Amino acid sequence: MADIGDSLDEADAEHFTRPVPRSAQAQMRFLVRQLKGTKPVADLLGISQRTVERYVKGQLKKPRQALADRLYREVRHRWQPRVRARARQRAATTDGVFLSTRARFGFTAAVGTTDDPRTRYLNQLLPPEYAARLFAAQEAGAPEAQLRAVLAEGLGEMYFRDAGRRAQGLLVEFTDIEQLELHY
Repeated sequence: MADIGDSLDEADAEHFTRPVPRSAQAQMRFLVRQLKGTKPVADLLGISQRTVERYVKGQLKKPRQALADRLYREVRHRWQPRVRARARQRAATTDGVFLSTRARFGFTAAVGTTDDPRTRYLNQLLPPEYAARLFAAQEAGAPEAQLRAVLAEGLGEMYFRDAGRRAQGLLVEFTDIEQLELHY
Protein backbone atom coordinates (compact mmCIF):
# COMPACT_ATOMS: atom_id res chain seq x y z
CA MET A 1 0.00 0.00 0.00
CA ALA A 2 1.34 3.41 -0.99
CA ASP A 3 2.11 6.02 1.65
CA ILE A 4 1.16 9.65 0.96
CA GLY A 5 3.99 11.05 3.09
CA ASP A 6 6.57 9.06 1.12
CA SER A 7 4.94 10.15 -2.14
CA LEU A 8 5.29 13.79 -1.07
CA ASP A 9 8.97 13.22 -0.26
CA GLU A 10 9.50 11.65 -3.69
CA ALA A 11 7.79 14.62 -5.31
CA ASP A 12 10.10 16.92 -3.37
CA ALA A 13 13.10 14.93 -4.60
CA GLU A 14 12.21 15.80 -8.21
CA HIS A 15 13.15 19.42 -7.45
CA PHE A 16 16.51 18.80 -5.78
CA THR A 17 19.41 20.56 -7.44
CA ARG A 18 22.06 18.22 -6.00
CA PRO A 19 21.87 14.46 -5.46
CA VAL A 20 21.22 13.05 -2.00
CA PRO A 21 24.43 11.62 -0.43
CA ARG A 22 24.81 7.93 -1.28
CA SER A 23 27.38 6.49 1.09
CA ALA A 24 26.48 5.66 4.66
CA GLN A 25 29.35 7.83 5.91
CA ALA A 26 28.18 10.89 3.97
CA GLN A 27 24.57 10.34 5.06
CA MET A 28 25.58 10.04 8.73
CA ARG A 29 27.73 13.17 8.50
CA PHE A 30 24.81 15.07 7.01
CA LEU A 31 22.45 13.95 9.78
CA VAL A 32 25.00 14.76 12.49
CA ARG A 33 25.33 18.30 11.07
CA GLN A 34 21.56 18.71 10.77
CA LEU A 35 20.70 17.39 14.24
CA LYS A 36 23.82 18.87 15.86
CA GLY A 37 25.27 15.75 17.44
CA THR A 38 25.56 12.00 17.32
CA LYS A 39 23.13 11.31 20.17
CA PRO A 40 20.05 12.77 18.40
CA VAL A 41 20.98 10.82 15.24
CA ALA A 42 21.31 7.61 17.25
CA ASP A 43 17.90 8.20 18.84
CA LEU A 44 16.35 8.97 15.45
CA LEU A 45 17.70 5.83 13.79
CA GLY A 46 17.34 3.52 16.77
CA ILE A 47 21.02 2.62 17.02
CA SER A 48 23.76 3.35 19.54
CA GLN A 49 25.68 6.60 19.61
CA ARG A 50 28.93 4.65 19.19
CA THR A 51 27.62 3.10 15.98
CA VAL A 52 26.87 6.55 14.58
CA GLU A 53 30.40 7.64 15.48
CA ARG A 54 31.84 4.60 13.67
CA TYR A 55 29.90 5.43 10.51
CA VAL A 56 31.05 9.08 10.67
CA LYS A 57 34.70 7.99 11.03
CA GLY A 58 34.36 5.49 8.19
CA GLN A 59 35.02 2.42 10.36
CA LEU A 60 31.64 0.98 9.35
CA LYS A 61 30.61 1.22 5.72
CA LYS A 62 27.73 -1.14 4.89
CA PRO A 63 24.65 -0.83 7.14
CA ARG A 64 22.02 -3.54 7.36
CA GLN A 65 19.21 -3.07 4.84
CA ALA A 66 16.69 -1.83 7.44
CA LEU A 67 19.15 0.76 8.76
CA ALA A 68 20.16 1.78 5.24
CA ASP A 69 16.50 2.37 4.34
CA ARG A 70 15.82 4.44 7.50
CA LEU A 71 19.03 6.39 6.98
CA TYR A 72 18.23 7.23 3.35
CA ARG A 73 14.62 8.16 4.19
CA GLU A 74 15.70 10.53 6.98
CA VAL A 75 18.42 12.16 4.85
CA ARG A 76 16.05 12.60 1.89
CA HIS A 77 13.43 14.09 4.22
CA ARG A 78 15.90 16.77 5.40
CA TRP A 79 17.80 17.36 2.14
CA GLN A 80 17.69 20.87 0.60
CA PRO A 81 14.89 22.40 2.70
CA ARG A 82 14.87 25.73 0.81
CA VAL A 83 14.49 24.04 -2.57
CA ARG A 84 11.69 21.90 -1.12
CA ALA A 85 9.97 24.94 0.40
CA ARG A 86 10.18 26.90 -2.86
CA ALA A 87 8.63 24.02 -4.86
CA ARG A 88 5.87 23.54 -2.29
CA GLN A 89 5.13 27.27 -2.23
CA ARG A 90 4.75 27.32 -6.00
CA ALA A 91 2.44 24.27 -5.87
CA ALA A 92 0.36 25.79 -3.07
CA THR A 93 -0.11 29.14 -4.79
CA THR A 94 -0.15 28.64 -8.57
CA ASP A 95 0.51 25.15 -9.93
CA GLY A 96 -1.34 22.66 -7.73
CA VAL A 97 -0.54 18.96 -7.31
CA PHE A 98 -0.84 16.31 -10.01
CA LEU A 99 -2.14 13.04 -8.58
CA SER A 100 -1.75 9.74 -10.39
CA THR A 101 -3.19 6.77 -8.53
CA ARG A 102 -4.69 3.33 -8.74
CA ALA A 103 -7.05 2.83 -5.80
CA ARG A 104 -10.58 1.79 -4.85
CA PHE A 105 -13.19 4.50 -5.39
CA GLY A 106 -16.91 4.55 -5.93
CA PHE A 107 -20.32 5.76 -4.91
CA THR A 108 -22.49 4.34 -2.15
CA ALA A 109 -24.83 1.95 -3.92
CA ALA A 110 -26.22 -1.54 -3.77
CA VAL A 111 -23.63 -4.27 -4.10
CA GLY A 112 -23.12 -5.35 -7.69
CA THR A 113 -24.23 -2.11 -9.33
CA THR A 114 -21.95 -0.07 -11.54
CA ASP A 115 -21.49 2.46 -8.74
CA ASP A 116 -20.04 -0.16 -6.39
CA PRO A 117 -16.50 0.82 -5.28
CA ARG A 118 -13.87 -0.63 -7.60
CA THR A 119 -10.27 -0.09 -8.54
CA ARG A 120 -9.89 2.94 -10.76
CA TYR A 121 -6.92 4.56 -12.43
CA LEU A 122 -6.99 8.32 -11.95
CA ASN A 123 -4.80 11.15 -13.19
CA GLN A 124 -6.01 14.45 -11.84
CA LEU A 125 -4.60 17.92 -11.25
CA LEU A 126 -5.72 19.15 -7.84
CA PRO A 127 -5.92 22.94 -7.45
CA PRO A 128 -3.47 24.91 -5.30
CA GLU A 129 -5.82 25.17 -2.30
CA TYR A 130 -5.76 21.38 -1.86
CA ALA A 131 -1.98 21.37 -2.24
CA ALA A 132 -1.72 23.99 0.49
CA ARG A 133 -4.00 21.98 2.79
CA LEU A 134 -2.03 18.79 2.10
CA PHE A 135 1.33 20.44 2.85
CA ALA A 136 -0.02 22.12 5.99
CA ALA A 137 -1.39 18.82 7.27
CA GLN A 138 1.91 17.03 6.65
CA GLU A 139 3.95 19.77 8.34
CA ALA A 140 1.60 19.66 11.34
CA GLY A 141 2.35 15.95 11.70
CA ALA A 142 -1.06 14.72 10.59
CA PRO A 143 -1.52 10.95 10.44
CA GLU A 144 -1.80 9.12 7.12
CA ALA A 145 -5.60 8.94 7.42
CA GLN A 146 -5.89 12.72 7.52
CA LEU A 147 -3.62 13.12 4.47
CA ARG A 148 -5.81 10.60 2.66
CA ALA A 149 -8.92 12.56 3.64
CA VAL A 150 -7.49 15.76 2.14
CA LEU A 151 -6.69 13.99 -1.13
CA ALA A 152 -10.08 12.25 -1.16
CA GLU A 153 -11.86 15.56 -0.68
CA GLY A 154 -9.90 17.09 -3.54
CA LEU A 155 -10.72 14.16 -5.80
CA GLY A 156 -14.36 14.34 -4.80
CA GLU A 157 -14.44 18.01 -5.66
CA MET A 158 -12.53 17.85 -8.94
CA TYR A 159 -12.96 14.41 -10.52
CA PHE A 160 -16.10 12.72 -9.24
CA ARG A 161 -18.39 15.75 -9.26
CA ASP A 162 -20.05 14.91 -12.61
CA ALA A 163 -21.71 18.35 -12.82
CA GLY A 164 -23.06 17.92 -9.28
CA ARG A 165 -25.66 15.26 -10.13
CA ARG A 166 -24.21 12.25 -8.32
CA ALA A 167 -22.30 13.88 -5.48
CA GLN A 168 -24.90 13.00 -2.81
CA GLY A 169 -23.84 9.35 -2.58
CA LEU A 170 -20.18 9.93 -3.16
CA LEU A 171 -17.81 7.55 -1.41
CA VAL A 172 -14.34 8.85 -2.15
CA GLU A 173 -11.84 7.26 0.13
CA PHE A 174 -8.55 5.57 -0.46
CA THR A 175 -9.32 2.08 0.78
CA ASP A 176 -6.68 0.12 -1.11
CA ILE A 177 -4.02 2.32 -2.69
CA GLU A 178 -1.94 0.17 -4.99
CA GLN A 179 -0.01 3.00 -6.64
CA LEU A 180 0.31 6.69 -5.84
CA GLU A 181 2.42 9.35 -7.51
CA LEU A 182 2.33 13.04 -6.70
CA HIS A 183 4.04 15.70 -8.83
CA TYR A 184 4.28 19.44 -8.42
